[in-house]
Amino acid sequence: MKLKPNYYKDRVCLNVLAGSKANAQEIYNAAEGHVLVGVLSKNYPDVESALTDMSSYARLIENALSVGLGTGDPNQSVMVSLISQYVQPQHVNQVFTGVGTSRALLGQNDTVVNGLVSPTGRIGWVKISTGPLSSQAADGIVPVETAIALLKDMGGSSIKYFPMGGLKHKDEYQYVAQACAEHDFMLEPTGGIDLENYEPILEIALKAGVKQVIPHIYSSIIDPASGHTRPQDVKILLEITKKLVG
Repeated sequence: MKLKPNYYKDRVCLNVLAGSKANAQEIYNAAEGHVLVGVLSKNYPDVESALTDMSSYARLIENALSVGLGTGDPNQSVMVSLISQYVQPQHVNQVFTGVGTSRALLGQNDTVVNGLVSPTGRIGWVKISTGPLSSQAADGIVPVETAIALLKDMGGSSIKYFPMGGLKHKDEYQYVAQACAEHDFMLEPTGGIDLENYEPILEIALKAGVKQVIPHIYSSIIDPASGHTRPQDVKILLEITKKLVG
């Protein structure tokens, strides 16, 4: 079972959502395998049903599965960890406080486990209180470098920077990208990314020298009628990626 994502030239791997198993295969082919296909834990009533369904997704796309929370819902944190323990996907989405649990239950270091942090309106600082209880408490705001060190302590692979709001937090995001590059950490921008702003968002991370980037592009490329991600849009994202990576 392949546990490491298939990055394009070892730098970039797309992350998009699948509306069905057939859609997952279409996405995987459109991205030439340089993609992690998101399936949301929130869509299942319990861990058992999620395990059965996500395992069949994984078999169709060479295990390029990304186990998702569902709109960053912190209440899904434990379910994501339990699913990931058995499915052993290539990618796990977690709130900041759920990273250690996911890594421990996975029992290996190859699967990418991100930790969700949020912009604060202040360059160089991020909000890490994104867990089930901490998200309801006063904001926990720390320097970006401290957040990266904490994530490394817990076995995390990357910062999931959400919500980006497209380029709304450009200066803050640029600082985060530079910090990730300096501290040998991966970066996953997400929230409000579309076909128009994808290029500048990815370019900032690559120019900063981030070793590996996993951009999440969700609702903007989903067909509202079918609920499926449009394969032709995934092809466009891959072409942009190839152009920037070189």
